[in-house]
Amino acid sequence: MTEAALWVTLLGAAAVVLGTKLAGQLLPGSWLASPLVAPSVALLTVALLAGLDAVQTFDGGHRLTLDARAAALLVAAVALWRKAPFLVVVILGAATAALLRYLGWE
Repeated sequence: MTEAALWVTLLGAAAVVLGTKLAGQLLPGSWLASPLVAPSVALLTVALLAGLDAVQTFDGGHRLTLDARAAALLVAAVALWRKAPFLVVVILGAATAALLRYLGWE
C-alpha cells in the first residue's frame, strides 16, 4: 500500500467514526427510549467491549494465542460469575496476569 493510499484510508476511517459519533448525538432521545430499542442500546457497549477484549486477548496474528491474558480473563470471568465487586474482578485479573508473567508464562 502506498503512503498516499494509507493516508486516504486513515482519513476516511476517521471521517466515518466522526460521522457515526455525530449521528449518535443527533438521534432523538425518544428513539432510544422506545421499548424495542432500549434493551439493545443498553447491551451494545458491553457487546462491543467484550468483542474487543476477546480479539486482543486471543489474537496472535494468524493463530489462537493462549497466554497470561487468557488465564486472567478466565479468572475475571469466574469472579464476575461469583458476583464479586468490579474492583475485585479487575484486581484479580491483573494479579493473575502479573503472577503468570512473573513465573515466565508469556
